[in-house]
Amino acid sequence: MVSFIEEKQRMATQNVVVSDAKSGIIAVSVANPSVFPPSAQKPPTALGYISISRKKLLKNLEINGGQRINAWVDSMRASSPTHLKSVPSLSAEERNSWIMQHPSALDMFEQIIEASRGKRIVMFLDYDGTLSPIVDDPDRAFMSSKMRRTVRKLAKCFPTAIVSGRCGDKVYEFVKLAELYYAGRHGMDIKGPTKGLSKYNKDKQPSVLFQPASDFLPMIDGVYKQLMEKTKSTPGAKVENNKFCVSVHFRCVDEKKWSELAQQVRSVLKGYPKLRLTQGRKVLEIRPTIKWDKGKALEFLLESLGFGDCNDVFPVYIGDDRTDEDAFQILRERGQGFGILVSKIPKDTNASYSLQEPAEVMDFLQRLVDWKQMHPRM
Repeated sequence: MVSFIEEKQRMATQNVVVSDAKSGIIAVSVANPSVFPPSAQKPPTALGYISISRKKLLKNLEINGGQRINAWVDSMRASSPTHLKSVPSLSAEERNSWIMQHPSALDMFEQIIEASRGKRIVMFLDYDGTLSPIVDDPDRAFMSSKMRRTVRKLAKCFPTAIVSGRCGDKVYEFVKLAELYYAGRHGMDIKGPTKGLSKYNKDKQPSVLFQPASDFLPMIDGVYKQLMEKTKSTPGAKVENNKFCVSVHFRCVDEKKWSELAQQVRSVLKGYPKLRLTQGRKVLEIRPTIKWDKGKALEFLLESLGFGDCNDVFPVYIGDDRTDEDAFQILRERGQGFGILVSKIPKDTNASYSLQEPAEVMDFLQRLVDWKQMHPRM
């Protein structure tokens, strides 16, 4: 039987692409999907600002003309948790209900450790908003020296991967830890040690494991150049070439200019039917229409580490963004490990636990390190 890894390697060399006639999506062919247990839990009900239907808003983007632009702007507001109008006041009862469904991972640390007993913990970490604070300038999203030391110690105790929407090379520049796996561009740019977590290539740079969207690179470069020119007239807009994706940051753009920015992006995107628009926290992202996300990256990395079909693996994924929900959902469906959402605001999520900010993430990771050092055989 061809393994998940062997299939991915075959795809990387043969560039196998499948067209979905119904959706118009170009999808990389993958191995047979895992059979998930029927007892997989349904995620909790939405609360707070995120109650606006994200899927419905993005579906509306198919409408032509001004209605489409309005839908884009509405979706931009819905994806901006710092926007006051999008954050209605919640009653104490509603907040308490959300906390009961997603308790603090720090408060529940002993229960988490008990659940992992007899299993191999594998760590998956988002970067922005998880290991580093959210900042206005994405080029200055630096992690602290203390956080880097904590992640380095974590990687000595557990297999560890960074799964980010950024380009893998950019994340590596921020983290600078060669002992980790890096899944950049939502898993479209996966790199890591050549063999295992203890052997590296000569220049200490992570080696390429899998890049399912490599054929799209010239197209992405073309979009980047056009958007750089188009958005010059919009103060605060920042266009970032993330190799397998173009990111248009609007954190520093006046909200009155959002419609103008959406029009600029649309004017470029309409010339590229094989690219699609997605959104994160105050960022528009244009990426290939392949069926690949952070959840699939998590599964690929588990397979890479030899845990693809293991019952004794305990994956822990920590992230703060909407794009991390794919990974949270995979863990629920697998019935293994859990997700931790980093957020100060109640929101709809597939995560099981919560932490409020990167400082709490660091405290949680340090507690894991301390526990492992006290119980090296567990």
